[in-house]
Amino acid sequence: MSRRRHVLGLSGGRDSAALAVHMSQAHPEFEMEYFFTDTGKELPEVYEYLGRLEGFLGRPIERLNPDRDFDFWLKQYNSFLPSPKMRWCTRQLKIRPFEQWLWPALDAGDEIVSYVAIRSDEGYREGYASTHPNLSVSLPFREVGIDKAGVIDILNASGLGLPAYYEWRSRSGCTFCFFQQKIEWVRLKERHPDSYAEAKTYEKNAVDHGSPFTWSAGESLDDLERPERIEQIKADHDRRLARLAAKRVVNPLRPDDEPIDMDELYGTAKVCLSCHK
Repeated sequence: MSRRRHVLGLSGGRDSAALAVHMSQAHPEFEMEYFFTDTGKELPEVYEYLGRLEGFLGRPIERLNPDRDFDFWLKQYNSFLPSPKMRWCTRQLKIRPFEQWLWPALDAGDEIVSYVAIRSDEGYREGYASTHPNLSVSLPFREVGIDKAGVIDILNASGLGLPAYYEWRSRSGCTFCFFQQKIEWVRLKERHPDSYAEAKTYEKNAVDHGSPFTWSAGESLDDLERPERIEQIKADHDRRLARLAAKRVVNPLRPDDEPIDMDELYGTAKVCLSCHK
């Protein structure tokens, strides 16, 4: 017999975690199925946070592992790195496993609602567009008016707080995600030097095979890690922070709780929601 199911994807990021908490409290009657699509290239802080979130929810988080890993797909794309113009990583390592997981049940007649953490202050973003008639997408934060400050309130009230990587990075995703700002690459090198070295290896291999892309726009990771370049990137970032802080209107009710995101500093990035929300 067909049934109605509720699924919620977790990226290891702030917004999807807050949505999981919100739905567990607002709709405890739903037998929500939580899932995380593991690319195998995630930050260790992501796995730690997912473990704590799983404990709070009291329900398991299904791990969807793609049947073929990043290295397999890199070969299929002639060693060309993924980029904002060619996001094969999202298609093959995030969306494809999600569809493989649900499509048999959808074809069998199940009606499935997928809950996506797009906030009320993100009118410029859209969620995953369903390609199956039995799959619908719900945006609860937009429906009830929860913005970034509301997300932070939810996580603080739950005792979970923010994932640890928010101390130095503004969103989840692979260690070598091409949506990182240059200051985030610098911090990756400082916090996780092995991951930075792995990203350099991938980049050199791609360039050797004729890839037109490097991980960070306009320069290689070899160039980016030069000491003088690192100092330049840090100085530029500090200037941006100072300019934005001077313009920002402080909310007296939340003077310290709403961190400055990279999108505020560098402009809104058209990030992959399945990776970064």
